Amino acid sequence: MSNATTAAGGGAPAPARRRRSARRRKEARAGYLFLLPWFVGLAALVIGPMATSAYLSFTEYDLFHDPVWVGVENYRTLFTDDPRYLQSLRVTFTYVLASVPLRLVVALGLAVLMNRTLRGMSFYRAALYLPSLLGGSVAIAVLWRQLFGSNGAINQLLALVGIDGPNWIASPDTSLATLIVLAIWQFGSPMVIFLAGLRQIPAELLEAARVDGAGAVRRFVSVTLPLLTPLVFFNLVMQTIVAFQAFTPSYIISNGTGGPVDSTLFYTLYLYIKGFSEFEMGYASAMAWVLVAIIAAFTAVNFLGARRWVHYSDAS
Repeated sequence: MSNATTAAGGGAPAPARRRRSARRRKEARAGYLFLLPWFVGLAALVIGPMATSAYLSFTEYDLFHDPVWVGVENYRTLFTDDPRYLQSLRVTFTYVLASVPLRLVVALGLAVLMNRTLRGMSFYRAALYLPSLLGGSVAIAVLWRQLFGSNGAINQLLALVGIDGPNWIASPDTSLATLIVLAIWQFGSPMVIFLAGLRQIPAELLEAARVDGAGAVRRFVSVTLPLLTPLVFFNLVMQTIVAFQAFTPSYIISNGTGGPVDSTLFYTLYLYIKGFSEFEMGYASAMAWVLVAIIAAFTAVNFLGARRWVHYSDAS
């Protein structure tokens, strides 16, 4: 009678339900066991260091003595009594606001050019992606310093047309510009993302616009670009974060000083100087958390602004 009642009610017998429940718990335990190394790494290598850094940012700590609690003194000093810190902010903001838009424009333009079916196009795409693989390396930074030196290849090319070029690296008026050019040259990663997006645009939409009389520029502005705005947004967020974290070019080209006259003193370079040259680890930790806040603020602004200009094809 009980089995008949259970069958009539559409439910499984209690022993069967218990067996399924036990099997699910066993599978869950196995899953958590496989995830355990990741959780250990997250706690030991991410959460632990972040918590330690947050604590040290409120202390005076030089790596050789016990930390001394100073409250918010490190944060107060950053904005009221450290002109080099404020200079590092100016340099970094200039670098980010100049390099990120220009890199995206160059990447999108080249992606449009590469979105063709011509012989050898795969080779050209791979060749244009190569700077992104090499651009952040020490070797390229050293090469860049040689190219823009007083007797570098850039000035030798200018001399061929009668122009006496400056020492781009040694002049505070042009040194940051050379780093911006280096950042723009690393356009490969966003270019590949844009190229993937271009290849997903339905050909019938472009054909319909062509039939309606739209020229190439009009089709790009009215059809292609709106469909690419999600990828533009993604690249904007990611490239902004990467630009704020730039370190190697400034360190190599300025020999770790941020010169000349602090014109290439990136935020991360000054953080490194404070933490590992002057051993003010508490102060450097405070700088690191301010950088986290700055990146979070820029990311939040990007997400809030995206509602106005990012268009998703499945949006109502």
